[in-house]
Amino acid sequence: MLGVNYKPDRYQKRHSTKPSGYSLIMQAEVIASLNHIPFLADLPEEALEALASRAKVIKFPKKAMIIAEGDQTSSLYIILSGKVRVFGSNDKDKEVTLLIQEAGSYFGELALLSDEPRSAAVEAQEKTVCAVIAKTDFIHWLKLHPDAAIALLKVLAEKVRFLTEKVKQMALSNVYERTIKVLQDMAEKEGDVYVIHNRPTQQELATMVGSSREMINKVMKELTKGGYISVDEKTLRIETTPPAAW
Repeated sequence: MLGVNYKPDRYQKRHSTKPSGYSLIMQAEVIASLNHIPFLADLPEEALEALASRAKVIKFPKKAMIIAEGDQTSSLYIILSGKVRVFGSNDKDKEVTLLIQEAGSYFGELALLSDEPRSAAVEAQEKTVCAVIAKTDFIHWLKLHPDAAIALLKVLAEKVRFLTEKVKQMALSNVYERTIKVLQDMAEKEGDVYVIHNRPTQQELATMVGSSREMINKVMKELTKGGYISVDEKTLRIETTPPAAW
């Protein structure tokens, strides 16, 4: 696997000391991010303040491997800024991207309720800042706020459904259908068209779709030729709905 593999515990010990003013600002930023997490959003402010006080803020450079598949780490990561890629790989270094996550989202929650090794890797796609909460701290906090546990179980159920749908797509859809699905999921509506800003490269798209770059190149050429999409240096526009089958 490519990227720098950080060991959060050692990194926190070296870099967690900051002036009190900085700490207060960062805690306010952590609380704001916690307010956007579905299983925490309805909790009272004092509960979020108590959880934020347990967080360590860590900066990761672009391409840093935040979590490696198989790691025994068990912290919850909240993305304060930046973007990460969640992916799996095999012993031949073939990768499939499971998810792209940006500021306001989180990852690592499965490890909070299990002692199993990490099931996926997480890599910083750009400079990324995370608030990291250790499992022991989170479980202690969760016992004091049991309502959050019920909400967390609902979120985990939704993630299971998402991953089940992902497996179904990989098994039952062809490369063209999966490519269209990924593009539509990434796009945001702007006027009469859907737009992907900071569009993925063809290699990145291949790992999301679970295909080769060559096959993605062929699909993208056909979509462009048919006028269904237009592409410039950083943006992809879905001009009209592509046909369901190719």
